[in-house]
Amino acid sequence: MNFDAFLKYLPKIAKENLIGEEAHEKMMPAARIAIFKNLNLDKIVARKACVLMLLYPKNNETYLVLILRNSYKGVHSSQIGFPGGKVEDSDLSLEDTALRETFEEIGIDRKRITVLKPFTEIYIPPSNFKVYPFLGYSQEELTFVPDSREVSGIIEMPLSVLLDEKTLVTKTLSTSYMEEVGVPSFKFKDYYIWGATSQMLNELKEVIKKVL
Repeated sequence: MNFDAFLKYLPKIAKENLIGEEAHEKMMPAARIAIFKNLNLDKIVARKACVLMLLYPKNNETYLVLILRNSYKGVHSSQIGFPGGKVEDSDLSLEDTALRETFEEIGIDRKRITVLKPFTEIYIPPSNFKVYPFLGYSQEELTFVPDSREVSGIIEMPLSVLLDEKTLVTKTLSTSYMEEVGVPSFKFKDYYIWGATSQMLNELKEVIKKVL
C-alpha cells in the first residue's frame, strides 16, 4: 500500500473498534482455543510486556517491522515477534515500555514514532506474560540497528503482504502444548509467523481492512 494513501486512513484506524478475541482465535489451533476456554484470566497473576507494531515508509510503500529473536533458553527462542519486552518499574506507562524497548531492540528513537492507539492485550500461557500491543508509525524511512544480544535479524514486511489473504496458511509445527499440530500462520518469504504475534497481526489486519 502506498504510504501517502495509508496516512489518510490513520484517523479512521484510530477510531475503529477493536475485535480482540475474535481476531486472535482465528490464528489459534483448536487445541489452543480449548486451553483458553479453561483459563480464568481474572485470577492469573501474569507478568506484563509491551510491543510496538511499527509502520513506516520504504520506497513510498507501507512496511511493518518484525524481529527474529536470538536463540536462548526460553519458550520464545528464535521466534518472530514485534520489538518489545517486559515492563520495568522505571517505565512511566505501558506505551513508554513499548517505545523504550523498540529503541533498545532495533534502535529507533521514540521521537521518530507517533503512537496511534493500543490494541487488544493477549495472554501467553507458556511464559505467563500478558502482552500489550501498540500501533505506531513513522513518517520517515528507517534504518534499524538491532541489538545483537536479543535480535538475530530484522524482517521488513510490506503491509500489502499482510492484507493479502494468500499470505494466510496452515503450518505443521511442534508447539509448547502439542506435537505436530496445524497452526494458522502468516507466510512471508521463508518465514512463518504464528502464535501471539500472528494473533496481534490478525487484529491489525482486520482493523485496517475495515477502514479501506
